[in-house]
Amino acid sequence: MENIQIAQIQHIPFIMNILKVLATGLCSFLLAFLLTPLWTHILYKYRFGIKIKKNDVNGQQLTFVNKLHACKAGTPTMGGVIVWASVLILVLLSHYVFPFIAEWTNTNFIARLDFFKRSQVWLPLFVLVMAGILGMLDDYMSVRGCGSNKGGGMRFAFRFWWLFVIAGAGAWWFYEKLGWDQMHIPAVGDFSIGWWYIPLFIFVILFAAISSNETDGLDGLNGGVLLIAFSSFALIAFVQNRMDLASFCAAVSGALLAFLWFNIYPARFFMGDTGAISLGTTLGVVAMLTNSALVLFLIVFVYILESGSAALQLLSKRFFGRKIFLAAPLHHHFEAKGWPEPKIVMRAWIFTSLTALIGVMIGILGMGK
Repeated sequence: MENIQIAQIQHIPFIMNILKVLATGLCSFLLAFLLTPLWTHILYKYRFGIKIKKNDVNGQQLTFVNKLHACKAGTPTMGGVIVWASVLILVLLSHYVFPFIAEWTNTNFIARLDFFKRSQVWLPLFVLVMAGILGMLDDYMSVRGCGSNKGGGMRFAFRFWWLFVIAGAGAWWFYEKLGWDQMHIPAVGDFSIGWWYIPLFIFVILFAAISSNETDGLDGLNGGVLLIAFSSFALIAFVQNRMDLASFCAAVSGALLAFLWFNIYPARFFMGDTGAISLGTTLGVVAMLTNSALVLFLIVFVYILESGSAALQLLSKRFFGRKIFLAAPLHHHFEAKGWPEPKIVMRAWIFTSLTALIGVMIGILGMGK
């Protein structure tokens, strides 16, 4: 009997960590769900509705997308603010308010919900908010028809370079300040790659950010992919005993779940660059924090298909004057073939669930070497 009691006591910290991660995700969901009506009212009141693009990045007229999505013109964008704002508010509440509530109610568990730890959360939170603000500026210019891009918004080159700056700053911080220069290959081991760690970091961040933006083209598509991805990394961080980072990923997942409630077909509002770019960038940072860069490509393999199809289409049109796909990225190709939008989205979610399952299994099983 005594041995059983000792075993039960030893399991208490593990159970409390599980409850911390789950409770953080639940709090984030509730907070985002409560903030949504207020933000939606602002978006509709000031008419932050999207304009359907008529030309691609080369200035050529789009033949499918503008016709298929004509009915979506005027739907508000910048819904991604709900996600990163909810996470930011929850982080601040957990660090500055929850301890007082715990002391007042004499409930220690509330105090344990603080996950604002410098070594695990500061960098992804900073990237999430900064990229979110820059993305919101791009969304605003697109809606108002101002900016360097024809029709409004920032040119792709400008967005690329400010993402490059964010990625470069993060790479420098990891390499110089934290002394990280290793790449982990699951089931093989860690390899010191020296200064090559910096371009690797930048590539991962740019891939995640740009691919997330490319995938954000159908109601609920990218939101579901990101929900699965952040949930996967919450599990990976948990197994690595990075409880605050796991709680951060759970907070993003909870906010994304609330966002999806309103964003599934037919969407009440869209994520916009403020959500797609910021969440993609943050996902890349989380992958590097957990030393799971290769696992990231498995978890969000759909991003490879989306960005790859767009890149192949662009190169084929430029050098051969012909299309490979009816439309790009890949989800628009399926639309042009006549697939209903919800079918494309649901199948993308199922596909991502399977690749994420494989990625998490490889990431965890290969963690020991």
